[in-house]
Amino acid sequence: MHYYRYSNAEVSCWYKYLLFSYNIVFWLAGVAFLAAGLWAWSEKGVLSDLTKVTGLHGLDPVVLVLVVGIVMFTLGFAGCVGALRENICLLKFFCGTIVFIFLLELAVAVMAFLFQDWVRDRVKEFFENNIKSYRDDIDLQNIIDSLQRINHCCGAQGPEDWDFNIYFDCKSESKSREKCGVPFSCCIPDPAQKVVNTQCGYDIRKKSKSQWDDHIFVKGCIHALEAWLPRNIYIVAGVFIAISLLQIFGIFLARTLISDIEAVKASNAF
Repeated sequence: MHYYRYSNAEVSCWYKYLLFSYNIVFWLAGVAFLAAGLWAWSEKGVLSDLTKVTGLHGLDPVVLVLVVGIVMFTLGFAGCVGALRENICLLKFFCGTIVFIFLLELAVAVMAFLFQDWVRDRVKEFFENNIKSYRDDIDLQNIIDSLQRINHCCGAQGPEDWDFNIYFDCKSESKSREKCGVPFSCCIPDPAQKVVNTQCGYDIRKKSKSQWDDHIFVKGCIHALEAWLPRNIYIVAGVFIAISLLQIFGIFLARTLISDIEAVKASNAF
């Protein structure tokens, strides 16, 4: 007896161009992040002197922007070319990386829930390291100021954490005018003032602690964030679910397209 194989396997144009559209957004976002990061570095003169990056002991926010940009650019490029050229290797690279990122996010979320004390200690250590480098990088300085101003907090555990910074340290022999003070973002804003008083935190910690409440925020930013999370748990969960669904959708498109391409190649082999 003779068996005949009638194959109607074909690559779905719908999945192919939907995946291409999905990845073009990734690619354009990656280009935008890279452009913003390189521009910020050029403004700080880092591109002409890379030791400015290695000399910073805290977090340089621009590095984070560049890393995100590189990852998104690479994934977007691999997904776009893989979809258009029906390249299984590029599609598997895209799919595998998205799966890895998704599992990494899931693992971080589970660890943050199960090991809260350990996470709190790491956040405290991270915040203190960045307080030390507060005056070393303008972007880091702006982020810390925004965090303190928005959350009405000061330092990691409290205002005394600013002793970690050489300019604000009460015990150092520094002649800095900011000695024994706090950044202006720790100050309780005066509604009557239209111009920000950047010197409002000067010498504040030379006063007794009972007077601090009238001038600066005394709650640490870690406690402020811990209080913020329960109040906004639905927003945080919604964002996490939305990102997860986008990643799962991308994985589904890539796996479906890979299956179509493999089916076509298998049918052509007969």
